[in-house]
Amino acid sequence: MRSCGFYCVANAPHFPGAVALLNSLRLLGHHEPFTLVDAGLTDDQRDLLSGHVELLSAPADVPPVHLAPYGPRLRPADVQVVLDADVIAVRPLTDLIDAATAGCLVGFVNDPPNHDRFFPEWADVLGLGSMRQRAYLNAGQFVIPGSLNARVLGHWIDGQETVGMRGTRYGRKARLSDPFYFADQDVVNALLSATLDDDELDIREHRLAPHPPFRGLRLIDSNALACAYPDRTRPYFLHHTMGKPWLQATRRTIYSTLLSRLLLAPDVTVRLDPRQVPLRLRPGRLGSVDLRRADIQARLKADARRRLGTFGIRTRLADRRRPFGVQP
Repeated sequence: MRSCGFYCVANAPHFPGAVALLNSLRLLGHHEPFTLVDAGLTDDQRDLLSGHVELLSAPADVPPVHLAPYGPRLRPADVQVVLDADVIAVRPLTDLIDAATAGCLVGFVNDPPNHDRFFPEWADVLGLGSMRQRAYLNAGQFVIPGSLNARVLGHWIDGQETVGMRGTRYGRKARLSDPFYFADQDVVNALLSATLDDDELDIREHRLAPHPPFRGLRLIDSNALACAYPDRTRPYFLHHTMGKPWLQATRRTIYSTLLSRLLLAPDVTVRLDPRQVPLRLRPGRLGSVDLRRADIQARLKADARRRLGTFGIRTRLADRRRPFGVQP
């Protein structure tokens, strides 16, 4: 069994994110095996990744949002770093890997107000025993010791199958107050609260794997992917939840700045052709102009969403329009 491995899931639309993740790890000196569960890449995308990652075909009939545990289950390692395709690493992960080597599962607290989410009914639905309420972890980044696989991965997969899609944000008319609104993330938090002791968890604060708009973070050196808070604390990851900068107009952030560097710079492992990314992510004057346009568009849209939410319209529209299906 390999000593350490990195794991991710991607389909064709999320290919740029997976490439950025891979390139960030390699630039930081992490050359451990990278396993990618292929949830629908194109042949051209597979060709670009050839020789750089191990591709695993996704199991049939498993929704992309349920695929995260399959990589380490099929290609186990002593330490398994499981990351979403909208995550990039921005500092070496050595101490996280060391913590997992010592037997602790490492996770990061989810962003407020969903940092203390807990439902006693998780236990009945999933057939779990007594649960300990702890900080609610984001499922976008876990460092899992292989020694815990039997107690974590199988229950994670089984729990997702039990819950399915209805009653989650990927189904119809689900609300945040529903126990499994966050689907796979609620499942994994439930099982960790029931199956792991306190000394088997290493819980890191949210600011070490923050979400947009990455408040307080300053870019120090784009070549080194270095960013820090005013107190000089450096995060391990940037996690671009919600809209993806390569798929839609989003606010300009540290992540979007580093994304261009990670996809197009000459020193990356897998370099994309500028024509493979939106104009706003390309270098040059036209790219800068389009990036400013996208930033303004995203700010106006966010303001409109806040106004809709104020009058209770947003939730009703979402319930009416949400299709029954999933996207990763």
